[in-house]
Amino acid sequence: MSTFKNLINGAWVDGNSTALNINPSHTADIVGEYAQASAADVDTAVQAAQAAFPGWSNGGIQARSEALERIGNEILSRRQELGDLLSREEGKTLPEAIGEVTRAGQIFKFFAGECLRLSGETLPSVRPGITVEITREAIGVVGLITPWNFPIAIPAWKVAPALAFGNCVVLKPADTVPGCAWALADIIHRSGIPAGVFNLVMGRGSVVGDAMVQHPGIAAISFTGSTGVGGQIAEACARSHKKVQLEMGGKNPQIILDDADLEQAVELCAQSAFYSTGQRCTASSRLIVTRGIHDRFTAALVQRLTRLRVGDARAQGTDIGPAASESQMQQDLDYIAIGLQESATLVTGGNRVTCHTGSGHEGFFVAPTLFIGTTPEMRINREEIFGPIATVLQADDYEHALALANDTPFGLAAGIATSSLKYATHFKRHSEAGMVMVNLPTAGVDYHVPFGGRKRSSYGPREQGRYAQEFFTTVKTAYILA
Repeated sequence: MSTFKNLINGAWVDGNSTALNINPSHTADIVGEYAQASAADVDTAVQAAQAAFPGWSNGGIQARSEALERIGNEILSRRQELGDLLSREEGKTLPEAIGEVTRAGQIFKFFAGECLRLSGETLPSVRPGITVEITREAIGVVGLITPWNFPIAIPAWKVAPALAFGNCVVLKPADTVPGCAWALADIIHRSGIPAGVFNLVMGRGSVVGDAMVQHPGIAAISFTGSTGVGGQIAEACARSHKKVQLEMGGKNPQIILDDADLEQAVELCAQSAFYSTGQRCTASSRLIVTRGIHDRFTAALVQRLTRLRVGDARAQGTDIGPAASESQMQQDLDYIAIGLQESATLVTGGNRVTCHTGSGHEGFFVAPTLFIGTTPEMRINREEIFGPIATVLQADDYEHALALANDTPFGLAAGIATSSLKYATHFKRHSEAGMVMVNLPTAGVDYHVPFGGRKRSSYGPREQGRYAQEFFTTVKTAYILA
């Protein structure tokens, strides 16, 4: 079995222990053994990044751009291989996994261009003879903590802008899916970027993540994960005056109005709520359906879900792969039980699925599950489940549907299915979400535009696109006497 090490100061370094990376489709399949870093390893990585920062941040932008271009090109040239790794370790279907890898490569190529496009301003002072220059500079060493559900795309959309704008990086991927992050680190290591500019430290969040958040040499933390952990990180960063960026939970609504195209509405809800096993923070888990279309919509959606094939993520024809881990599968099953206890009506799914792999070792499969007859106060409508589980809420009309959609502590994404320009326009303005989709799935966003939400979903500047500079740079104002 291969053992994969941490990358610290340009060298592959053992941890103080190792952990197994298990295929959730086939639990006898071990992807690899991955080093577990210690707090001391984090300190070494931060010191290396601090030492590399002056040269990297003040070096030529052409060299940065070319390095990121090489990284992006290699990711894209290996998309089949890396997609297979992603599908194997996280459980996305192979087409979805290849799509995620492609997005990661495109992100690096986009930020290769951003290296050359960082702009500033020159303004006259209110005082005669003085000019004011406003520029952006790198902030220093940034700590990046990424989740298990997008094991290469989210590291890419944090690492690429951090490097593009001249920062040095310490990356901690989710401990359950370190394989894609290790592969990305290997590509970065061979791209020509100097030692210490990028460092990979793998391990538990309670050890590695906490050491990063507490380290005085890290200037900023970008975190994607649970709302609870995000709140703890925000508090810790406030105490140490670190810049912080948080992307957390979602309980995203999808409105279906009476005038919606029924076939289109069913398909976009199937895509949003159930593909990627529902393990997307932008997934539509609350389907808010107006009275006139409610019965036809739910019947059609149930029929669509019964045609979804659940199975090995890498097998041809699989629509829905496994939960990413046994604990995530158990969380899904627990919420199904909660829904039944709350007297929601289960119309399809609700059970673990047996998918034989020929070895007797089962994966973590859950049937696509739909509840109807739900009410807003139910836990299954309030709490993020993060699985192939959706609920239907019946609304009287558009105004009632909008109120239900906004009745959540989260505000990441929201969608509406309608043929009415009036309602689509009103919803875009009055939805309390950071991203709004009209007649499109809520899950699925572009890499060159801002990503982020409101309320308890996000905190701090947006990620992705040109807006990434808000977090990864600091503004300097300089006054010059002519």
